[in-house]
Amino acid sequence: MKTSEIRQKFLSFFEGKGHTVVPSSSLIPGNDPTLLFTNAGMVQFKDVFTGKENRPYHRATSSQRCVRAGGKHNDLENVGYTARHHTFFEMLGNFSFGDYFKRDAILFSWELLTGVYQLPADKLWVTVYQEDDEAYGIWRDEVGVPVERIIRIGDNKGARYASDNFWQMADTGPCGPCSEIFYDHGPDVWGGPPGSPEEDGDRYIEIWNLVFMQFDRDAQGVMHPLPKPCVDTGMGLERIAAVLQHVHSNYEIDLFQALIAAAARETGTSDLSHNSLKVIADHIRACSFLIVDGVIPGNEGRGYVLRRIIRRALRHGHKLGQKKPFFHRMVADLIAQMGQAYPELAANQSRIEQVLRQEEERFGETLENGLRILEAALAELPAQGQLDGQTAFTLYDTYGFPVDLTADICREREVGVDMEGFEQAMTRQREQARAAGKFKAAQDLSYQGVDTRFDGYEHLEGQGTITALYVDGSPVQSVQSGQDAIVVLDATPFYAESGGQVGDMGLLANAQARFLVADTQKIQAQVFGHHGKLEQGTLAVGDKVQAQVDVQRRSRTLRNHSATHLMHKALREVLGSHVQQRGSLVDPDKTRFDFAHDSAMTPEQIRQVEAIVNEQVLLNQDVHSSLMSYDEAVQGGAVALFGEKYGDEVRVLDIGFSRELCGGTHVSRTGDIGLFKIVSEGGVAAGVRRVEALTGDNALAWVQQNVDTLQQAAGLLKAQPANLIERLTQLQVQARQLERELEQAKSKLSASAGNDLAGQAQTLQGDVKLLVSQLSGVDPKALRGMVDQLKNKLQSAIVLLAAADEGKISLVAGVSSDLVGRVKAGDLVGQVASQVGGKGGGRPDMAMGGGSDVAALPQALEQVRGWVEQKLGG
Repeated sequence: MKTSEIRQKFLSFFEGKGHTVVPSSSLIPGNDPTLLFTNAGMVQFKDVFTGKENRPYHRATSSQRCVRAGGKHNDLENVGYTARHHTFFEMLGNFSFGDYFKRDAILFSWELLTGVYQLPADKLWVTVYQEDDEAYGIWRDEVGVPVERIIRIGDNKGARYASDNFWQMADTGPCGPCSEIFYDHGPDVWGGPPGSPEEDGDRYIEIWNLVFMQFDRDAQGVMHPLPKPCVDTGMGLERIAAVLQHVHSNYEIDLFQALIAAAARETGTSDLSHNSLKVIADHIRACSFLIVDGVIPGNEGRGYVLRRIIRRALRHGHKLGQKKPFFHRMVADLIAQMGQAYPELAANQSRIEQVLRQEEERFGETLENGLRILEAALAELPAQGQLDGQTAFTLYDTYGFPVDLTADICREREVGVDMEGFEQAMTRQREQARAAGKFKAAQDLSYQGVDTRFDGYEHLEGQGTITALYVDGSPVQSVQSGQDAIVVLDATPFYAESGGQVGDMGLLANAQARFLVADTQKIQAQVFGHHGKLEQGTLAVGDKVQAQVDVQRRSRTLRNHSATHLMHKALREVLGSHVQQRGSLVDPDKTRFDFAHDSAMTPEQIRQVEAIVNEQVLLNQDVHSSLMSYDEAVQGGAVALFGEKYGDEVRVLDIGFSRELCGGTHVSRTGDIGLFKIVSEGGVAAGVRRVEALTGDNALAWVQQNVDTLQQAAGLLKAQPANLIERLTQLQVQARQLERELEQAKSKLSASAGNDLAGQAQTLQGDVKLLVSQLSGVDPKALRGMVDQLKNKLQSAIVLLAAADEGKISLVAGVSSDLVGRVKAGDLVGQVASQVGGKGGGRPDMAMGGGSDVAALPQALEQVRGWVEQKLGG
């Protein structure tokens, strides 16, 4: 059974059991700052499990793409060395949100494994939490698993519920026992059943974990039964494929065999069992899907993790002898294997290949140098030695070697890495590695009330009832005048920051109180918090208030937001379909838009984008929004934006020639945008450009200011604005002519001065001429020219000229060719420079130097003759 068939049979089975098939979410967790990457099938349902989000279904099934290569969940160092570790994997899962519970979850799993997949029942073992008599009884009495193959797993981490068979989302919140299903590979493979001393062997392999969320753990550790228990399961597609295809390693399944063959082809490797081929085959999946989901190689955060994975693959290609770019050529092979299940791969093929090739070329420039340094360091280490942390850091900082790549190479040589020393070196440049700080948990205000109804699409004022108040993050029943607080309403016209659009400002008021709203943020997916200060009066939970949005601020913001959609479409038309949003900020002053593109926009391209957007503005078309299912919206051509989390029902915005999924506020007609003007364009990261643009009165003010500047410049140059370029060109020509004339004058002056100075030369033994002089108003370049002239004029000569200007000393020394064997210009300059607080050096016949102690210069020059005579005498 092929891997693609296994995936489809799983989804079809649970669809037949009343589950909604939910597409895999992005590898970038939507609106979840606690995770670096999606690492489990339940991530996209986290808010559903906690009650913060409602879905139109109570049963779901999915095949979720996952990455574990950074942060807490990091399997990168094991990939290629074990049979089942991957950076990228697919997690098959079925979920119940307060619907069925243990009995159905267990029966479903057994039916699928033994009925659909036809696994021998006597090959399957199960574990349950030691206190979970209910699950134990279902396995024994209803499924019929013999008791000797049902293993109770107790608390093995020093506390109650601290068990491998007790799952929790966090220290508090939903949790519960789990039941794991194991496959017995047979006595030919070493290892014992779970819970035994030999459980780490490979004979008994976990293939499915059934999590039963039935408790809510509070801050004191007390378990409260959930009113609606839930089910969350996970089965690794690669693991079950290995079992069903009768192989022991995940890398032996059909999908990986095809990718390993591709890696062998691209590296010219005949040994298909080589571990490096496994690494490359694994990494092409992770890298391609991360790029599809909007990650770009970089120096921090997710981009740094992607760069680490790419560079690890390239190093293994290099190890196999492939010194040229090869990794990007495997994208087509990946699409052949997984493109049907994930059509976004084929849709982004050229983009994936482009990003990978650029990274290959960038790293290829330094890979061999870094490896040479590492090889030299390893050659000096004894067996079982340890690479010092500073060398590991130098490889990271100078050559772009991620430390786990260095550790990878060291492990192959049976050498350790001084990670403590590496970290100490890192602390000196910690500001360059702030990735971890970007993924701290968001503040949880523990709101339990009703959702906020947003009325702000149609209205900018309305009435709402206060459902919660917070001061310093803690819930309160009332707020007094002068206090900063967060107000939650049951209904509001205030837009909460989302999708790049900033939150609204305005006023909440009633007859007794005035609350100035400085920002609006989401506390939960459907709960809006109004942040601000109570200017007067008292507010209490249950009070009614009149909510009034700042109209001018909202109007400017929505103009910018609508223009962003038109600009996004225009950028794709002008630059190509590879343009994808990488972030945005829409506020009253501007729109800032980041997008995937690999080179600076030309002035002509910027003008084209502006013309396209303003053409849509002039058409003054109606703007429409509609609600529909996510699948229907995407099939209808709507663009889903990077980094956004979408539910099953989405809002589709049609504005001009653009159709995107968007929950933001917008103009009624395109003409309301007024004027659109791009005011800046630049790079913010490798492969990411940023444009900033203005609309409406802001754009008009910008144009007027620039016109004023143009008029003032034209007035200063006594020219008409239309002739300003011509006038500036004339001035540039004149300036260059004056510079040439000045250089000629300086040259003549130097020649004249040289003639005068030649007469000051002293004659030493053997008719050797020595000229030492301090000049004023001469720059280093002119000094050098004078030294050359004086050497030619005096013939057998030693010349040292000095000039001091604003506390800075310039020294130039020259020695004729017949004397360089006895006196070297570099030594002479160095001798003088050391006395005036500086240094110098150069060729034996010509050298330059400097210093800062102007007061010491005369005495230093007086000592030159004695120094030279000593050299000549020697």
